Amino acid sequence: MHDAQTPPMGWNSWDCYGTSVTEEEVLANAEFLAEHLADAGWDTVVIDIDWSDPTARAHGYNADAPLAIDAWGRLIPDPSRFPSSADGSGFTRIAERVHALGLKLGIHIMRGIPRIAADRSLPILGGGGATAAEVADAANVCEWNPDMLGLDHTHPAAQAYMDSLAQMYADWGIDFLKADDMLWPYQQADIESLSRAVTATGRDIRISLSPGRDLALTRVDHLREHATMWRICDDLWDRWPDVLANFSRFARWAPFAGPEGWPDGDMLPLGRIGIRAERGEPRDDALTPNERITLLTLWIIARSPLMVGGDLPSSDPAVIDLLRNREAMAVLRDARGSREVLREDPLILWAADGVSGERYAAAFNVGEEDLHVTLDGGQLGLPAEGVLREVWSGAEQPLAHRAARGVAPGAAAIDVALPPHGARLWRWQPSA
Repeated sequence: MHDAQTPPMGWNSWDCYGTSVTEEEVLANAEFLAEHLADAGWDTVVIDIDWSDPTARAHGYNADAPLAIDAWGRLIPDPSRFPSSADGSGFTRIAERVHALGLKLGIHIMRGIPRIAADRSLPILGGGGATAAEVADAANVCEWNPDMLGLDHTHPAAQAYMDSLAQMYADWGIDFLKADDMLWPYQQADIESLSRAVTATGRDIRISLSPGRDLALTRVDHLREHATMWRICDDLWDRWPDVLANFSRFARWAPFAGPEGWPDGDMLPLGRIGIRAERGEPRDDALTPNERITLLTLWIIARSPLMVGGDLPSSDPAVIDLLRNREAMAVLRDARGSREVLREDPLILWAADGVSGERYAAAFNVGEEDLHVTLDGGQLGLPAEGVLREVWSGAEQPLAHRAARGVAPGAAAIDVALPPHGARLWRWQPSA
């Protein structure tokens, strides 16, 4: 349900604008994405949290915020930040602009029902006279966002409320929902209710579940049934320890990645971030060039969704060049059976198969010193003959045939120098 044949790819406003992104900033990033990145597969623009709050600011949330809300207790865009919504059409105008660029539009939503809807006892559309106060659950609320109460899913009008939300989003032209506060703790009733509501609209809307802390593999069948993608970690920022921690998570989750659902390592905090964000001050991301390549290589070989978080028009062109690398993004789309095949820190190796006989491999140095190794091609699932190309540099990698310590007789010996926190991503294909 809500399947995507390849991992979703796009831009999200969170890392650069936090709760405070505006219509002008969304459209500027959409236009940049369409012009510079769409041909590499990037096709979705996501407006993150608190788009209904006229008082949104950097570094946190506002208690008792005067959220924009309709007569049925549903959050709507704040017209001071999203002027095209002033006529009551919600995100319809932005969706039209984004769709005209050949892209998809996504929005962030929170689990539950707004506190102000319950406080005002607003009616539920299609709820048989029930009010927001009757379906609210004050015992199951988000611990970090003050805007919402839970929903009591034993009340029949709770599903009516979810149905009315999903239909409103479909009417606006929304293609992607980032549903937050769903996974920690695991909110099974809310996940199922949202999935039912989206399915009932008849519109192809992808569902992304967050945040993902402490998510266990025992949930995978339920996640696949009800979502397109799901986070496997808490929020990830531009720090090497955040990247490093996801190696073990992806090793667990990557074997389950596919059209039935995509484990998500969170947004890529690359480029110009922190402009009005929840974390940190305005900055170019603090990752080194090698760490940027490692992050992208791991997310790609593990087939994670890619949602870049930097403000695209003001980001370092070197970051944009990485995102534009069509050969790297083709690995994301075409790899099959992605798996970690060796971890002997500081060396980590991954392998994957291709759809037309090609194969993929990645090598990582998670240590603090240069690493010079000779790899056994067989360890990477690579035949002894063929053409091996490193996709970030575009350089062909020789497959040597010589005796080398640790290389099986007859296997290709692959000499590689890896800088600290560096990576290589290879594509193998038979010789012409």
